[in-house]
Amino acid sequence: MSIETDFTLAIQKAWQGTLEHTQLLSCAGELEAKGQISLSIVLYQTWLKRNQTAFNHVAWFNLGASLFKVNDLDGTKEAYLQAIQLDPEFIQPRFNLGMTYERLGMIDDAIREWRWIDDNIFPNQLEKRSMLLLALNNLGRLLETYDKRYHSALGYMTKSLMLEPNQPDVLHHWVFLRAKHCVWPVYEAFSDVNIELLRQSTSALAMISLSDDPQMQLTAAYHYVENKVLNNVPALAQPSAYGHKKIRIGYCSSDFCLHPVAMLTVELFELHNRDDFEIYGYCWTNQGDSALRQRVIKGMDHFETILHLSDEATASLIREHEIDVLIDLHGQTLGARPNMLAYRPAPIQITYLGLPATTGLPSIDYVIADEFLVPEEYAQFYSEKMIYMPDVYQVSDRQRKHGPIPVREQCQLPQDAFVFCSFNNNYKYTPEVFASWMNILKRVPGSVLWLLADNPWSEINLKNTVKQSGIDPQRIIFAPRVSPEDYLARFATADLFLDTFPFNAGTTANDVLWMGLPILTMTGKSFASRMAGALLTSADLPELITYNLQDYENMAVTLAQDSSRYQLLRKKVQEVRLNGVLFDTPRFVKNLEERLSTLVADLSR
Repeated sequence: MSIETDFTLAIQKAWQGTLEHTQLLSCAGELEAKGQISLSIVLYQTWLKRNQTAFNHVAWFNLGASLFKVNDLDGTKEAYLQAIQLDPEFIQPRFNLGMTYERLGMIDDAIREWRWIDDNIFPNQLEKRSMLLLALNNLGRLLETYDKRYHSALGYMTKSLMLEPNQPDVLHHWVFLRAKHCVWPVYEAFSDVNIELLRQSTSALAMISLSDDPQMQLTAAYHYVENKVLNNVPALAQPSAYGHKKIRIGYCSSDFCLHPVAMLTVELFELHNRDDFEIYGYCWTNQGDSALRQRVIKGMDHFETILHLSDEATASLIREHEIDVLIDLHGQTLGARPNMLAYRPAPIQITYLGLPATTGLPSIDYVIADEFLVPEEYAQFYSEKMIYMPDVYQVSDRQRKHGPIPVREQCQLPQDAFVFCSFNNNYKYTPEVFASWMNILKRVPGSVLWLLADNPWSEINLKNTVKQSGIDPQRIIFAPRVSPEDYLARFATADLFLDTFPFNAGTTANDVLWMGLPILTMTGKSFASRMAGALLTSADLPELITYNLQDYENMAVTLAQDSSRYQLLRKKVQEVRLNGVLFDTPRFVKNLEERLSTLVADLSR
């Protein structure tokens, strides 16, 4: 019989109350398998309206699952609530209701449902353990991502790992959360979780703040690709040029908002030569309507919002636009869509800025770098080929504005002290570098260290470390997050920026030099540990680049105690904004366009 005939008979029996629940589930399942999900929904709705049985809670649950598939979130919510009302101990609709609430933006309601599962399922209930693990993991993810409730998130993930240690996704979040807490050592065995398992599960992003070993970073990237990224999918674009009059460049990111990537790249989009290039933007953020975001949108010739599209559909759209060069601004950072890139929607695909490390992605051909950032001897640790920029790898926005320069009293800083600062994210801090900072404070009496107040738990842990170092905790001042303009203004109030290692300042280093503040860095082997050094090399400030902690510490002390040397250096740093190549954005754009043009021309040979 045809689908229509089967459906008509099933509807009639459902209306008459003669369709058994097993028949209902079977028929609805067959309809969905044949792509007729709307008919399946109608069948469930009809049956529920005309039948009162002991199995109605199951029908409501299935209806909710079907409605979720067609994105009827309000209908989904009501169906799951009905299932729970009929059977309050029914776990599956509670978990799915949490997912629905999250999709609706009702974060506290989602947390409430998953906490109910945590409170009502015990680890010895083996048949329900998988649902408990899912609830715990989602609690950890949601509390970390949306509310930055890192401490609670870490607690739920720890509980999950004590039940089941072999969960790579949870392990890598656990490691990153420890780093965000400044809980040292970050790698610490517990229960059946050992150090090696933690290392193997560390994400590429977390690894760059924990290790300067480029081989370890490459291995972490490959682990991610092996477990998370599609392989052997057919390429949509052929490795040949389209022959357009203008080369089509596509930039893709979820960070086209108040984000460091957009802060660096916005003038790049604006300055592309429209006689030779046509610029496309592919965006999957829904964050705000800031002036920066509006500049990004206006800086593109075509701006596509792809939040609602699947990876495959997005790749197809990019292919339809015949993009010659696709530049991904994510790598493996939060919000990345590597499976979109896996479909090879463009003949040339490049990574830039998002992840300061190799991506390990087979779909990425090139990375934009410079010879200081990735010396040829370290290129072997990258899955990508190098596009070497002649001056510096990092583009800059010359249009950024700063707010009024605050006086020290406004910042709770002592008027006459030498002020060291480090406004990098707290997860970049390491015990080795922090110990060096404590030594610097000991050697420079009366000096203070001005840090970013990232989260209350890291503040507590850092203050405890300060006490253990024999330093008065009052010499550590935490600065709350402020607007980008006021954040920039702060740099003019400090005396010396102390960089982190192995994860240097990136966008922050650019901002520091833009505001004329010296930044002292330590350089290693990896991309992340050479970012500030690349900028300082471009700015002709090699005296601020060190290669070991002792030299780093000694230079910081020298600059704090030798006023004449410090003043000469500060004057030199303040001239960088006006002279040289670091902030010559038109020169950067021209150099980049030349390299992209060569790549496209090579496709035709």
